[in-house]
Amino acid sequence: MLSTLSQCEFSMGKTLLVYDMNLREMENYEKIYKDIECSIAGAHEKIAECKKQILQAKRIRKNRQEYDALAKVIQHHPDRHETLKELEALGKELEHLSHIKESVEDKLELRRKQFHVLLSTIHELQQTLENDEKLSEVEEAQETSMEADPKP
Repeated sequence: MLSTLSQCEFSMGKTLLVYDMNLREMENYEKIYKDIECSIAGAHEKIAECKKQILQAKRIRKNRQEYDALAKVIQHHPDRHETLKELEALGKELEHLSHIKESVEDKLELRRKQFHVLLSTIHELQQTLENDEKLSEVEEAQETSMEADPKP
């Protein structure tokens, strides 16, 4: 009976030890489970952060591509200093051409006036010639009538 009692106590001790071990294992599993959940949550946060970084990197890449495209377009145009030089030269040329235009217009106006005076003079000369012709015709007519009508 002592041996049975001893076996029972041994079994009981063994069961208690197994029970304690199971409790500790449960606590350990819960701890591992919590650690895994924290790791998963951390991984989700890292994934979300990485997604944000990817979006930001894509935006930066897109902006760089746009900047490169704009830089290529800008490279085709001359710089400000050269453009200002060209504008200044064109301004001087425009001013010079304006003076030439004014002088040509003045000359043209003078020629118009001279041509008008010439035409007026020609018209007056024609008028004078016509008057002289009429006067000579009248004089000839008078002479012929005098010759035809001799006076006694």
